[in-house]
Amino acid sequence: MSWLLPLVWLAAAPASTAPPPMTPEVRSLVERMQAFYEKTADFTADFRQDYAYKTFGRTVTSTGTVAFQKPAKMRWEYLTPSKRTFVLSGDKIYALDPDAQTLTKASLPQSQLSASVTFLWGRGKLADEFQIQRADCKECTGQLLSLIPKKPDPRFQEIRLEIDPKTAQVVRSVVVDPDGSENSIRYSNLKTNVRLSKETFTLTPPPGTQILDTTVPRAP
Repeated sequence: MSWLLPLVWLAAAPASTAPPPMTPEVRSLVERMQAFYEKTADFTADFRQDYAYKTFGRTVTSTGTVAFQKPAKMRWEYLTPSKRTFVLSGDKIYALDPDAQTLTKASLPQSQLSASVTFLWGRGKLADEFQIQRADCKECTGQLLSLIPKKPDPRFQEIRLEIDPKTAQVVRSVVVDPDGSENSIRYSNLKTNVRLSKETFTLTPPPGTQILDTTVPRAP
């Protein structure tokens, strides 16, 4: 399901009952970051995604816009190199590919979402699921945190979050796949509490679009 590329970090790994200690500096930054998103109703941003495939030794770059809104709504609008739209609304994901003229609908129960994304809606605690440490980063403008799942997850081995120390917003996220490939997304032009309309998180496919609804059981 390659159309779920921007959402590969959503699924949760089982949490440990004994979170390891964080340094006071890291704990303070994590708490400020979570507090920021707890009081943020919605936000929008431009993004640049660089997906570095380790096996093939190449990087694919995409750009577009993203919107988040409580509770549990996201929209990823890819503009380059090709137009695609991904919407998460409640427990459903929609993927529109205009070139292929397809709209795919799938289920994703909110109970399966990781704290690595639910904290953006003010829910979930990162320290419950991840070992969090400060990481070195010469090219970073903010502070970089390394998040390692407390229980091994077959979908990724690490998440890195670059945090603006002034606002406590996430300005870059990196998901490291099990094979070492890296999905890096940098955010810019961040705007919060812009009162997004409900239409932001709906998809109206153009005429002739094939609807692929995986939420409907197939007839035997």
